[in-house]
Amino acid sequence: MSPPADTPLAFESHDHHHCASDTLARAEAEAARLGLRMTPVRKRVLEILLEAHRALGAYEVLDRLAAEGYGKQPPVAYRALEFLVEHGLAHRVRRLNAFAACMHPGEAHAPVFLICRGCNAVAEAPGAPVRAALEESAASLGFTVERASIEALGLCPKCREAA
Repeated sequence: MSPPADTPLAFESHDHHHCASDTLARAEAEAARLGLRMTPVRKRVLEILLEAHRALGAYEVLDRLAAEGYGKQPPVAYRALEFLVEHGLAHRVRRLNAFAACMHPGEAHAPVFLICRGCNAVAEAPGAPVRAALEESAASLGFTVERASIEALGLCPKCREAA
């Protein structure tokens, strides 16, 4: 059972093991549907990204891969991350120069990333209304939006409470 598209699980108490394994299964099914080859390195990178609801830098991923015997060369991590992003199985979070697993693989969606400046947790929130407003504003200037990455920085409930 997949989580509702409007549930930013990173900020809610939940069974993370179930969340991660369910998302991995949906990502693997999407890769199979698209006829993509999910190599052991690609799968492991996605698993690493799914271990916590936070974005990881490419070198953090590379360090994990190297510790597990996958090699220490940066292209190992970068190629896997690039593949996952290109096929909608992960997202690039530009504010953090990092990557996060897509929590809705195979679903058409326009995510907004809510980034906690306290703990670096990242929630993938539904962004359709924000995207619609952006496209409307752009259209009024004669501009067509082809790609957008929307990120918001703030405090998650736990960090806000601790402050």
